[in-house]
Amino acid sequence: MEKKGIVLCCVVAFLGVLAAATGFAAEATRIKASEVTFVSTTQCSYPRSPALGLGLTAAAALLIAQIIINFATGCGCCKRNHRTWNSNWTKALVFYVVSWFTFVIAFLLLLTGSALNDQHGEESVYFGNYYCYVVKPGVFAGGAVLAVASVILGILYYLTLNTTKNTNGPWGNAPIPNQGGIAMGQPQFPPQSSQDPVFVHEDTYNRRQFT
Repeated sequence: MEKKGIVLCCVVAFLGVLAAATGFAAEATRIKASEVTFVSTTQCSYPRSPALGLGLTAAAALLIAQIIINFATGCGCCKRNHRTWNSNWTKALVFYVVSWFTFVIAFLLLLTGSALNDQHGEESVYFGNYYCYVVKPGVFAGGAVLAVASVILGILYYLTLNTTKNTNGPWGNAPIPNQGGIAMGQPQFPPQSSQDPVFVHEDTYNRRQFT
């Protein structure tokens, strides 16, 4: 792998670890139901929590990692040639699709959890009863897990796509295999004499026969 590819994978992996760490930290510091108190019959009091900043940091790190991967690859699966369709292209396409799928879900979970965790005196009504809403357990943790999966799949997509490009050459065509070691050469014929025929007189020929 080239030095550029190593640096890119390290940066994306770091962003993935950062997204996971801040996501799990947001899960640990989110507002729990036991921490919310009723100020009145229609108003809730929420304590301050760093989960908002942590959740937004996780979402931003995940977004940057996804941008870097897609900028570096340039959507190679969309530019593939029909001659280069092989198992590597199939794996790259699977990594690409699943990476985007997990990215969208993780990004939405982190953003939604951050927004819902930042409550300031709001209350909700359910069948005529007032209650204080808190983020359910596992929202930030699920986003963190999916963020790690998205980053890993993105790195695998990048590595698989680069391997396919290097195998097929810069123009996207597979190298021509050796034609069975067949060598072309000139046909060999025995050399022909360049001397002209010699004519002998009949009397001389008869004398040589009886000698």
